[in-house]
Amino acid sequence: MSATHNSTLADCQQLVADLQRQLAECRAERDEALEYQTATSDVLKVISRSTFDLQPILDTLVETGQRLCGSDNATLAIREGDVFRCLATRSHDPAYDAFLRSRTFAPSRERVGGRVALTGEVVHIPDITTDPDYRHPEAVALGKLRTALGVPLLRDGLVVGTLTLNRQRVEPFTERQIELVRTFADQAVIAMENARLLGELQARTRDLEESLEYQTATSDVLKVISRSTADVQPVLETLVETAVRLCGADGGGITVREGEVYRYAASSYSAAQPEWWAAIRQRRLVPGRDSITGRVAIEGNVVHVEDLAADPDFAVAESVMAGRRTALGVPLLREGTVLGVIHLSRQRVEPFTERQIELVRTFADQAVIAMENARLLGELQARTRDLEESLEYQTATSDVLNVISRSTADVQPVLDTVAETAARLCGADTGLISIREGEVYRYVSSSFSASEPELWALRRQETIGPGRDSMAGRVALEGRVVHIADISADPEYAVPETVASGRRTVLGVPLLREGAVLGTINLSRMRVEPFTERQIELVRTFADQAVIAIENARLLTELRESLEYQTATSDVLNVISRSTADVQPVLDTVAETAARLCGADIATVAVREGEVYRFVASSTSASEPEYWAILRQRTILPGRDSMAARVALEGRVVHVADYAADPDFALPETVAAGYHTSLGVPLLREGAVLGTINLGRKRVEPYTERQIELVRTFADQAVIAMENARLLGELQARTRDLEESLEYQTATSDVLNVISRSTADVQPVLDSVMETAARLCGADTGTIAIREGEVYRYVASSFSAAEPEFWATVRQRTIVPGRDSIPARVALEGRVVHVEDLRADPDYVLFPETVAAGRRTMLGVPLLREGAVLGTISLVRKRVQPFTERQIELVRTFADQAVIAIENARLLTELRESLEQQTATAEVCRSSIPRPVSSSRSSKRYWKRRARTAARRAALCICSTARPSAVSRCRASRRTGPSSCAAGSALASSRLRRGCSPESPLSTLPMRG
Repeated sequence: MSATHNSTLADCQQLVADLQRQLAECRAERDEALEYQTATSDVLKVISRSTFDLQPILDTLVETGQRLCGSDNATLAIREGDVFRCLATRSHDPAYDAFLRSRTFAPSRERVGGRVALTGEVVHIPDITTDPDYRHPEAVALGKLRTALGVPLLRDGLVVGTLTLNRQRVEPFTERQIELVRTFADQAVIAMENARLLGELQARTRDLEESLEYQTATSDVLKVISRSTADVQPVLETLVETAVRLCGADGGGITVREGEVYRYAASSYSAAQPEWWAAIRQRRLVPGRDSITGRVAIEGNVVHVEDLAADPDFAVAESVMAGRRTALGVPLLREGTVLGVIHLSRQRVEPFTERQIELVRTFADQAVIAMENARLLGELQARTRDLEESLEYQTATSDVLNVISRSTADVQPVLDTVAETAARLCGADTGLISIREGEVYRYVSSSFSASEPELWALRRQETIGPGRDSMAGRVALEGRVVHIADISADPEYAVPETVASGRRTVLGVPLLREGAVLGTINLSRMRVEPFTERQIELVRTFADQAVIAIENARLLTELRESLEYQTATSDVLNVISRSTADVQPVLDTVAETAARLCGADIATVAVREGEVYRFVASSTSASEPEYWAILRQRTILPGRDSMAARVALEGRVVHVADYAADPDFALPETVAAGYHTSLGVPLLREGAVLGTINLGRKRVEPYTERQIELVRTFADQAVIAMENARLLGELQARTRDLEESLEYQTATSDVLNVISRSTADVQPVLDSVMETAARLCGADTGTIAIREGEVYRYVASSFSAAEPEFWATVRQRTIVPGRDSIPARVALEGRVVHVEDLRADPDYVLFPETVAAGRRTMLGVPLLREGAVLGTISLVRKRVQPFTERQIELVRTFADQAVIAIENARLLTELRESLEQQTATAEVCRSSIPRPVSSSRSSKRYWKRRARTAARRAALCICSTARPSAVSRCRASRRTGPSSCAAGSALASSRLRRGCSPESPLSTLPMRG
């Protein structure tokens, strides 16, 4: 009996020991599953925190895989072209880690990583010493490797990396460990894809920022050009500084052509290195291959040298000594001619990008524009200075003539005025006039008679005979102009008091009448400075005026007329300079001045509009408004029936002495108004007739050649004014386009910023899109509707704050695809709908509030994703004003951004559901571990089966959570039945708690309001 009792007790103790052992195993399996789950969660957290940096994720994966799988080292390699490089390693030997990181391997069967890369499958070698294909002795010797496991990182079937674990003992990895490493490999692929996508987004953002920076820089240069029309230097300095900064160059400069050589005009070193800049400015570069400028000058193309040190032709020693390596030269071209060169350099070997080269080309074009503007303005200013000098000379001549007209009997005032004026205008220190008295000449006038009376008294006593020993004698002898640059170097000059007084350069001009020398005008300077041809010519004029006293009246009349013409021309130029943007004041001034100076009764200006001409200015518009009103309504076709038509047809000056005798003339109102003589002059630009100037007289009196030439001058000035106005208009239009583009680009960037801040909530994005679209497109109102099932509902508007009651009414409305409204029509057709006038559209249903609001023009743009209409953007104007193509394209962009925001929110919702599923899976796994409730053998078997089943379910659920593949789902449903998948049940419960059906789509979007 005692033996039986002892046997029973031993059996019970054995049973208890077995149960305790089983319980320990179940707990161990539970702890291992929980540890795996925690590790997977930790890796996901690292992925979520390290979207910008891939390395922490890879390091975490390697460290976690090594720790959980009990390996001695772990390695993660990433594909780089045709080879793989180790980016993350984990072992107990730093030397082994360094060895792995320094190597790359190709797909092959000689090593575990290469075999995985070759086959794209899991490779498990229990003992690499028994594997005949393994050929990696360094790894075996350094890492003491025995058992190896390799898992591929797969994306779209392509091996993008490998995850390898090794043990320094023969101990194969379990299936559970292999599955865990697979999970880590999938997470590594997700992290890499996230990093790649984020990198692409950042690259695109950088491109946009760079484009905006380039555009801003170009606009800044244009502003400098507009402010510095006369001075090109600020433009060149701004171009160099901007090009160096935007292209990441260490230095740069601009050389400008001067004759056959090139000179430095601007440099980025001018402020930082003034001594070097002063030296380099003195250098002249000739076309050749020994410098960047010379090479560009020869070839006329962009020259890009990646390394100056490796270029055998480059021979600028100081550039090489300064450490310059990479260089770029871009020509400043005008009509194929190299005007200069922009050159940039780097003190490192780093070639410039195509985008940077294109930017420098743009700067080169702007530099050419600035130089051309400065050249044209310089020519205009030079012409103006010539005119001013001519006017001054003319005025002086007029003064002399005035004196002549007042002093017909006394020639002395005329000579005094000539001497004083000639000396002043020619920059002479003294001026003398001598007159012939018999065979000799005497000084009768001087410019210093008042300031140096004693000297003048002495000179008056002198008599001069023709000869070569004095200026007056030499002029009298030769009867021509005599110009001595330096009398101290003239061996024949023999007037000691003149030499002693310090006079150096002298000029003598004869007073000639019919070949006879009546006297001389003599000018002298106390410095060696020859007189200009223009000054000599001026003195000749004075000499002629002094001689031709008999023709006083005629000369004075011509001079006054010339002065009046010159003043009128100057007045027109002044009007042109004041009215650069408006050509009308110029044309009015031309018509009035031409009529006044040419003695015409009327002057008109007609300008081309398409194929016809219209009168735009008249000298009688104020005095004869009725006749002017008739002219303004007339359109003129090239022909022979009117003066303007005839000029437009022939493109030359037309002069009709008498309309009444011209059989082709057919304007009865002109004949009725009493006009007879007429003159027409074309406004020509490059051979094209832009308009005509027409003069009429109510008498038969042909115009003189001088008057015709004057009108030609006015025509040229009118063309200049019209061209200036056209160019300024084009510049202003271009500026407006740039400002509008910048405003659109800024608005698009603002919406993208809202998208980046509101990834989970799409409402702020829609509100921002709506407000921005309505504002930029000049719409009075705008709405956005989003699809809900088979209908659409309004979710955002531009008037929600200003008209809350109306917005509340609109929000309750549902839209069904159809043709009765713009949103419905867009939803039906899936394309842009643009209605210029809603009241003229027979399909549009005019709701009472629509009529009351006065809406007329409307635009609808669909929100499309893969051809499906997710919603609509609608803009409304309370006036009939169609939207422009540019505005429609802008709204399309906003629609694309709204779709991006909606897609982002959908993806984030799916991610949250996945996290909830994972959490629910973890809860089910913890609750699935059974507890022993009986000590019987049947209970023992029962609980053992339950424990194994629970462990199997937990493993399958973990795999399904980490990588919900079709294989895991099928395996779980085959072994335990579809209804027993804890993760699926938890997800269904989670959806029900949030008010969704288990079958509802994952694209349900969070939406405020």
